[in-house]
Amino acid sequence: MSRRVASSSGAEAAQNGGNKDLTPQKEPPEGRVVLRKKVTLLRGISIIIGTIIGAGIFISPKGILKHSGSVGMSLVVWIACGVLSLFGALSYAELGTCIKKSGGHYIYILDTFGPLMAFVRLWADLIAIRPAGLAVISLAFGRYILEPIFAPCGVPEIAIKLATSIGITTVMYLNCMSVSWTARLQIFLTGCKLLAMAIIIIPGFYQLYKGNTQNFENAFQLESVQLTGLPLAFYSGMYAYAGWFYLNFVTEEVENPERTVPLAICISMAIVTICYVLTNVAYYAVMTAEELLASDAVAVTFAERVLGNFSTAVPIFVSLSCFGSMNGCLFAFSRMFYVASREGHLPEVLSMIHIRRHTPLPAVIILYPMTLLSLWSGDIYSLLNFMSFLRWLFIGVAVLGLIYLRYTKPDLPRPFKDR
Repeated sequence: MSRRVASSSGAEAAQNGGNKDLTPQKEPPEGRVVLRKKVTLLRGISIIIGTIIGAGIFISPKGILKHSGSVGMSLVVWIACGVLSLFGALSYAELGTCIKKSGGHYIYILDTFGPLMAFVRLWADLIAIRPAGLAVISLAFGRYILEPIFAPCGVPEIAIKLATSIGITTVMYLNCMSVSWTARLQIFLTGCKLLAMAIIIIPGFYQLYKGNTQNFENAFQLESVQLTGLPLAFYSGMYAYAGWFYLNFVTEEVENPERTVPLAICISMAIVTICYVLTNVAYYAVMTAEELLASDAVAVTFAERVLGNFSTAVPIFVSLSCFGSMNGCLFAFSRMFYVASREGHLPEVLSMIHIRRHTPLPAVIILYPMTLLSLWSGDIYSLLNFMSFLRWLFIGVAVLGLIYLRYTKPDLPRPFKDR
């Protein structure tokens, strides 16, 4: 029930090396099956926030504290990483408004530096980066969805992987069935993430209001600041903010992308940065730096001290947060594979769209076996750490492409820059 289609970028452009045609595309002929424009501003914000905020801020936000050396410096790094991510996001906002094609990093590298570099980027994503990344997020979902059931005992590894497999299957099914329901679910799950952070922030600031500020005394002790550890602190922080680029993967499905893409990016980054900083301040209001570093699940430890019996709800919120990241990531990834197939870098079947549901069903399914293989094969964390370097490298290449386009195509329409 799928049909190969030329989406709004045009089949003719793809056949003739159309990656150099950066001008806005015409609307497809009536009756042609295309991915519909169903991503509104609210849905765009939910995609970005929902993919940035995963399990890390709830489980282990201690990488920055460990490598920065002090409470005050860790908060500075959180803010600095938010500002740096905003700069990268603004670069992608301009790219998304002048290259109105889905595909994110892949299509930007293709249109600026040619097919070879884009091909390498695509296959690194398909074989390693995306399956491993999705498997890691899904494992956190599987662990925390089962924790209330097995508490106070530990959750067996086989049970975690089975629950994780069910979660991955559910996300795949939803993305195959309906774009609208996928987007609505993402809005709901994003709301759950923000509610979970509010449950942490409000009691934490109440503790500050009561005068529990002892953990902020001598917050900037210079003797404890480790200059050699700051690069690792920034690496941990940038990883926590990763996800600001996912809306650019679905540009062709965004309503009025000239306005929606940059606005959604700016609003999302402001919300995430504020929430991250306030959440860490709340943690420090209740726990010392040593206690935070010693905790395996910071939000759970915080909740046990402040919320009493309500602390059992925290694992549920963490699992919902992970599920939202799974849903948003898969929604974005599938569009990159769909566009790559349209450009001839993947088998033609992946550019097919379901006639009735208007979803890129083959492009969604392709990640399913790769993710399950990563999940059950062994140490995916080592693979993810190694491939994360490649991910940031290619993001840097895409941003460099923005500067390159300004010199090589000065007349290219840039709605975001010209405002």
